[in-house]
Formats: sequence, structure tokens, C-alpha cells
Amino acid sequence: MSRITAIEPQKRAPHRVNIYLDGHYAFGLDRLVAAWLKVGQDLDEEKIAALQAQDACERAYQQAVLFLSFRPRSEAEIRQNLRRHAFAEDVIERTLERLRAEHLADDPQFARAWVENRAAFRPRSRRALATELRQKGLSEESVRSALSEVDEEALAYAAALKKARHLKDAPRDQFRKKLSQFLARRGFSYSVIAPIVSRLWDEGHVGPHSEDEESL
Repeated sequence: MSRITAIEPQKRAPHRVNIYLDGHYAFGLDRLVAAWLKVGQDLDEEKIAALQAQDACERAYQQAVLFLSFRPRSEAEIRQNLRRHAFAEDVIERTLERLRAEHLADDPQFARAWVENRAAFRPRSRRALATELRQKGLSEESVRSALSEVDEEALAYAAALKKARHLKDAPRDQFRKKLSQFLARRGFSYSVIAPIVSRLWDEGHVGPHSEDEESL
């Protein structure tokens, strides 16, 4: 049995405290974990181990929240980040359970948000999106669900529109070649590319009165 002889805030991490047992530094704890401790309290080895385990979970949770503060993450990304910070596997799993309960880790929601973001800012094919989601560690079920309502032609048109504007003065053959190559790099198939390229060429080169003029 050991007795707490001092509880002091850490200078470089004010959210943590140093615990002294029998006059000597023993270990550090998060303030939340140490909240109920007081000087003069006795701790046995089992209680000390439980406090340190609880502290590891709290540190892992805080690291995960920090990691998530930059952008949404998949569970696989969170797990990989916690492993890089040398947390034990059981601590990582308990942290993910807590994040799921608080809706901070939600792979299906993450997958949908990823697809929506891509559609808005960097459109690409269903195949390319599926590859990206799998690389993020998403399950096949989450991938299929996120892509279930994706309109491939709408994505191709959105992806090609800005590029087509830069090619508006290019000859027809060059316009078709460069725009087709651009869409192919985004993962679209020829069956999708061909009509989109023709549509954009027509939209940029057929005048608003062409049909009337042809009927004269």
C-alpha cells in the first residue's frame, strides 16, 4: 500500500497532474482521472494499475479528438493514428467504442460525407470513389451504401465543365482528346466520357440561334 503525499500540476501540460507516493514521483494522470484523488489517500497496486489504465484511455481519446478536429476520419484512420502514438490495442478498441457512442466515429456517415465532398469539389467516377473509400479502410457495405445514389453522368459533367472552359478556344479534335483524357484520369469509362465530351463541345460552340437559322 502506498500513500499519496502530493498532487502537483505539470508545468508543460496543465491538464495533467503528477502523483507522488510516499514522497516520491510515481506517475502522471489526466486531471479528470485524478479528480477524486487527495493527499493522504492510500492506493494499492490494483488501484494504481486501474488509474493508469483509465489515464491511457483518456489520453487516447484526447488524441483521437485532436486527430478528428482537422477533418472527419474513418475508423481505420483513427486506429492507425493511435497505433502511431503507441497506444495498446485494448485501449484503442475502448477508445473507438467511446467515439462510436458519441457519434464521432461513424464509417457509413464518413463514406457519405466523402462522396458528397468529392462530388462538390473534385468529381470522379464511382470506381475511383470506391477505390478511395477502400483505401480509407471502409467496409464493402459502407462503400456500396455511399455510392448507391451516385449519378455517374452528373459527376462526369461536373468534372469536365471547368476543364472544358479552359479548352473553349481549342480545335475540336484537341478539345475532345484533352477532355477525354482528363475524364479518363478521373476514372470514367469511355461510354460515359464520349457523350459528355460531345455535349460540352456543343454547349460551347453551338450558338443560341443556330436552330432558327437552320430552319430558314
